[in-house]
Amino acid sequence: MTVDDTGSGAGGDGRVDPHAPDTGEDPLALRLEQLILGAERRYTPFQAARSAGVSMELASRFWRAMGFADIGQAKALTEADVLALRRLAGLVEAGLLSEAMAVQVARSTGQTTARLAEWQMDSFLEGLTEPPEPGMTRTEVTYPIVELLLPELEEFLVYVWRRQLAASAGRVVQSADDEEMVDRRLAVGFADLVGFTRLTRRMEEEELGELVEAFETTAADLVAARGGRLIKTLGDEVLYVADDAGIAADIALRLVETLANDETMPELRVGMAFGTVTTRMGDVFGTTVNLASRLTSIAPKDTVLVDSAFAEELTRTGEAPVSEAEAAEAAAAAEKEGEEPPTYRFALQPMWQRPVRGLGVIEPWLLNRRDGQP
Repeated sequence: MTVDDTGSGAGGDGRVDPHAPDTGEDPLALRLEQLILGAERRYTPFQAARSAGVSMELASRFWRAMGFADIGQAKALTEADVLALRRLAGLVEAGLLSEAMAVQVARSTGQTTARLAEWQMDSFLEGLTEPPEPGMTRTEVTYPIVELLLPELEEFLVYVWRRQLAASAGRVVQSADDEEMVDRRLAVGFADLVGFTRLTRRMEEEELGELVEAFETTAADLVAARGGRLIKTLGDEVLYVADDAGIAADIALRLVETLANDETMPELRVGMAFGTVTTRMGDVFGTTVNLASRLTSIAPKDTVLVDSAFAEELTRTGEAPVSEAEAAEAAAAAEKEGEEPPTYRFALQPMWQRPVRGLGVIEPWLLNRRDGQP
């Protein structure tokens, strides 16, 4: 949100009215705002809150939660702002959401869409603004691009959101009990680029940005394709979860293998843990998450370290043997009986126990694929 009144300085075709009053704001910014919002500025915050039937205090909480700055009493709000306030307040009045939950909805939506909007504008202006006429600036090309893309992107956003909501709802109803809706047993993985800090001092900004984007894209595609869920990216690090330890293990090894085959990428290290995880606003918290992060920090390059609970889960589900000696014994016994020997996808090698600050002594296990397993 911005702080000044627009007057009426733009026509529907995006051109500036030369006789419109000077509001002190960039004319193109005002035209873009009106194009995207589909409405003119009409209300001050107080007027919008009164029209929506909510207190000014609650309206301010909602706006700040959505990520918008305080605007004093400038006439900068539209009918859409009033409608949004009315809808959130209506959910509270109907008892469908508590006031605190409504604020969380506003905050999670605002944070997610703010990043999305920034990414989209950066991407579109980077790749889609070749001037149609010589001498046109990027600023002058922005309006027609937004005008063309806006309806299509809006429809696509709703489609993806519904798909994600359906997938999330499916996971919830499959939970064993109500407690699992919030505190669930998950496999948590951190994947971290080795030596990233040194790279930031050696590479040009644009080159570094391309490397980070390539890493995040590769990680996001692999996590999604193999059945995991990407929680967040932190430039040189990605955090993901999976309901199944075998899925998480496969993702980790594929990440290492994929980046090892890319000469433009640094080495990768991955740490994983299995256990109870608290989920809030799309993020994950708890000791299991902290342990996965610590394992990442001590993992050698191009390796995957897991905690003992993760190793136990792989052996419990039959995806890894308790030890190579046990695997050899099982194979020999099967051969003696004329049966097929058991097959395992993964191999686990115990590492030296070590103290980890805040988590006590842990026993890392080195995770690998077994010979011949994809």
